[in-house]
Amino acid sequence: MRAQPRSTLRTTGDGGADFPLLIDGRWVSARDGARFAAHDPYLEQDWGEVADAGPADVDAAVVSAHAAFIDRRWSGLLAGERARRLLQLADLLERDAPALVQQQIFENGKLISEMRPGMAAVAGDCRFFAGLAETLQGASVPPSRPGFTTFTLREPMGVVAAITPWNTPLGLLAWKLFPALAAGNTVVIKPSEVTPTSTLMLAELALEAGIPAGVVNVVTGAARTGAALVAHPLVAKVAFTGSTTTGQAIAAQAAGHTARVTLELGGKSPNILFADADLDRAINGVMAGIFAASGQSCMAGSRVLVHSTLFDRVCEALAERGSRLIAGDPLDPATQLGPLASRAQLDKVLGYFEIARAERLRCLVGGQRLPRQGYFVAPTVYADVSPDSRLAREEIFGPVAVVMRFDSEEQAVAMANDTRYGLAAGVWTEDLRLAHRMIHQLRAGTIWVNNYRIIGHTLPFGGYGQSGIGREMGAAALEAYTETKSVWIDLGNPVEFATGPMGDRHGL
Repeated sequence: MRAQPRSTLRTTGDGGADFPLLIDGRWVSARDGARFAAHDPYLEQDWGEVADAGPADVDAAVVSAHAAFIDRRWSGLLAGERARRLLQLADLLERDAPALVQQQIFENGKLISEMRPGMAAVAGDCRFFAGLAETLQGASVPPSRPGFTTFTLREPMGVVAAITPWNTPLGLLAWKLFPALAAGNTVVIKPSEVTPTSTLMLAELALEAGIPAGVVNVVTGAARTGAALVAHPLVAKVAFTGSTTTGQAIAAQAAGHTARVTLELGGKSPNILFADADLDRAINGVMAGIFAASGQSCMAGSRVLVHSTLFDRVCEALAERGSRLIAGDPLDPATQLGPLASRAQLDKVLGYFEIARAERLRCLVGGQRLPRQGYFVAPTVYADVSPDSRLAREEIFGPVAVVMRFDSEEQAVAMANDTRYGLAAGVWTEDLRLAHRMIHQLRAGTIWVNNYRIIGHTLPFGGYGQSGIGREMGAAALEAYTETKSVWIDLGNPVEFATGPMGDRHGL
């Protein structure tokens, strides 16, 4: 029998939710008592309740984080001590990995075969940024005027609002939380209302690791919670992963108080198969690119561009292999296709099937909900899709591929770049020169050659165009959570006052 999820958190003891908020190191209910349901997309059942934070709760969390920043209880520690506590957190993440994996699966239905390595990566990310904590440094800069010593400092920003999605809740939280903490910031996390409980469990481990109260806070809820957090004047930076539409709204709102933003948004990424591609490897790459995570991935290779000489074979293989994917319990290692994460996401994908029928697209396989328990849709492939089709232009966020043909390198480049997005792209060819030409011509933040959907903390990740602003991961991510301070030390120059035009002597 399938186990039921269990919280490791303390309840409030006053009739509060199963999963409370974390504010200033204390577990508390929402002030207005509001709650929402935690829901299992495989069983289609509610299994718990979560506090629904209102504006007053968000204000309390941000004020707590700001106080923790001002009194320097975290940023005032030696960088080596911050690193030590982050390393302790990494150890705890490994210790509790089975529970954290299971909790995320109960929340979003992602496969255990993906969540186990994903959780190992979270611990690895934590260690990576712990190691970078002691590398944060400014630069000695040759002065532009005689008689001065000049240098720069890198300093933490203040309160970081980390707003995370439901498809990879702890993995994408790691990309924000760990560099923010390594740089000395304090954080208020707003996880997706679909996947809030695993984030609360991770925050509990942060307290156990010795990260001081108020440094990491969690407010759970939906739109009202996020809006109050982004608009708060004490928030110095917003780091968001999610849809392009929501990201654009967040950027506009954050601009009202000049908060910095890092946005990792949507994608409609091309997976390009040239005539000389190793076909077996390429088909595997296409399958991984669109059907892994049930297509609920910002980097999904949802546009499959195939050279005309391979087109029929690729279509036949995708249809045959897609029809054989095993849908089932995401806790079963043999399962190859999990449910969509929510009823809302199911309805969205089913809506695109209706659009495909209205556009009279040729469906090779799928195009329907699976007749079984859970929010499952069949792996779906449409062939000979026009670049103008909505299914070729809009992010579906489901296991839905559109296959389009090309005849030349120039046509492939034009088709690949014909999108408002620019998150990722795959290139399949045995021609090294062609591969390098494609790398330079494709407008995307990540390019894979003869592979797809591989990421790691040593390389930055982010997109061009409407796929976002800034980059996460990689060594430079640490700097994205700092401000640069320029310092001029006068070594004994006479002080002069300009009575005429200020000129270069006084700068601006």
